[in-house]
Amino acid sequence: MTPFTIHGESRDARILITCDHATNRVPPDVNGGDLGVAPADMERHIAFDVGAAGLSVALADRLGATAILSDFSRLVIDPNRGEDDPTLVMRLYDGTIIPANRHVDAAEVERRLDTLHRPYHAALARLAARRDDTVIVAMHSFTPCLKGRPPRPWQVGVLHSHLDSRLSRALIDRLRAEPDLCVGDNEPYDGHLPGDAIDRHALQAGRHNTLIELRNDLIRTEADQARWADRLAPILERAVADVADHATAF
Repeated sequence: MTPFTIHGESRDARILITCDHATNRVPPDVNGGDLGVAPADMERHIAFDVGAAGLSVALADRLGATAILSDFSRLVIDPNRGEDDPTLVMRLYDGTIIPANRHVDAAEVERRLDTLHRPYHAALARLAARRDDTVIVAMHSFTPCLKGRPPRPWQVGVLHSHLDSRLSRALIDRLRAEPDLCVGDNEPYDGHLPGDAIDRHALQAGRHNTLIELRNDLIRTEADQARWADRLAPILERAVADVADHATAF
C-alpha cells in the first residue's frame, strides 16, 4: 500500500496541488496502528490538517490539476519536514504527549523514512518533473487557537520564503482585494523552513510556489471545502497569470 494518494494523475495542468498533512491515519506497522493518543486528540490539528484533503481535491478538480496527498499522520512522521529536522517525529505537540514517539530510536525513524516519508517525496518529485513550468501549491489548514495563545484572526494565510515570494505576493494582493477576508502574510507561521517540502521541490528546483493555510473551522465540511475551492480557484489562476505577465514584461 502506497503512503500517498494521487488524484487526477492524468491531468496536465501547470499547477500541482500538494497536501502534506491530509490524514490522521496511523499505519498498522507503527505501534500496531495506535500512537497512544486519545481519539479526540487524533481528530485535532496535531494529527493532520483538518479539512485540507477535501479542499485539495476540490481545488484540483476546479483547476483541472493533479493533487498528491499523504496517507499517514504527521505524528507518525512529518512529510513537511526535512529528514534532519528535530521536529520530524514529534514527541509533544500543542500540549499532547505522543506516547509511541517518546522513546522512538534512530532505527525506527529510519524505517518510517523508508516506508512513508521518502516514497511520498519520490512521488511528489516525479509529478513535479512532468512539466518544465510546474507551479507547486501546498494546501494546509491551521487551528483557530493554540492552547494558551490568543485567537488567530486570519481566515487564510499565505506562506512564502524570502528566496522566492513572487507567486505568494501576487496571491496575497489578489486575496486582500476581497473585502471580507483577513489575510495573513507569513501568518500564522513563517514560510521558510529549510529542507521542507516547498524548499525541496520548489525552491531548490526554481519552481514558482506558494503555501496556502485555511483556518480549519472554515473548511470542516464537504460543503465548506467546495465553497472555498470555488473561491480560491479563480484567484489562484489570476495570481499565476500575474506572475507570468510580470515575467513577460521584463
